[in-house]
Amino acid sequence: MTRSCFDRRDLGLLLLRVTTGGVLVAHGTQKLFGWFGGHGIEGTGAFMESIGFAPGKANAVVAGLAEAGGGTLLALGLATPAAGSAAAGAMAGATAVHAPNGFFSQGGGYEYPAFLGTVAATLAVAGPGAYSVDDALGHSFNRNWMVPAALAGTALGVLVSVGSRAKNVRENVREQESGPGADEE
Repeated sequence: MTRSCFDRRDLGLLLLRVTTGGVLVAHGTQKLFGWFGGHGIEGTGAFMESIGFAPGKANAVVAGLAEAGGGTLLALGLATPAAGSAAAGAMAGATAVHAPNGFFSQGGGYEYPAFLGTVAATLAVAGPGAYSVDDALGHSFNRNWMVPAALAGTALGVLVSVGSRAKNVRENVREQESGPGADEE
C-alpha cells in the first residue's frame, strides 16, 4: 500500500508494537534462558508446577515461547494476529494466577499481565500499521480472517490450560485438607 503522507496512527502502532513486544521478549527470555534475573526453564518449570500448571517444564516452555516469540513478532509487525494472540494467551494464564490477589500489581494482583495481554490482543485486532514487516510483505500473514481464527484458537488453549490448572489446584487443596495418613483410616 502506497502512502503519500505521514500517518501518525502508523507511528503510534509502531511505538506500541516495539515497546510491548520488547517487554514481552524480556519476560519470555526470563523463562526460557534465565536472562534478566529469570529462572530459566528448570526454575520456571518448578514454579509453574507448584502453582498447578502441570507438567511445569512444558508449560514454562510454552509460556516462554508465546511471550518471547509473540513479542518478537509483534515488535517486527510480522504475523500480527498470531503474535498478538499468542502473547495475549500467555498473559491470560498469568492473569488467572494473579487474580486471587486483587487488581493492583503492588499486592501481587493481575494489573500488569492483564494490561500486557489486552495490548497484545488489541494489536492482533488493529493490525501492525504501515511500518511493519507485514505491510512490506503485502499482509500475507495478516489477513482479516486470521484475527478471529488466532483469537479463537488462543482462547481455546487458554481455557484448557487454565481449566487444567484450576483442577490441579483443587486436587492439591483436597490432598492438603485430608492430611497425611487420611487414606489409612
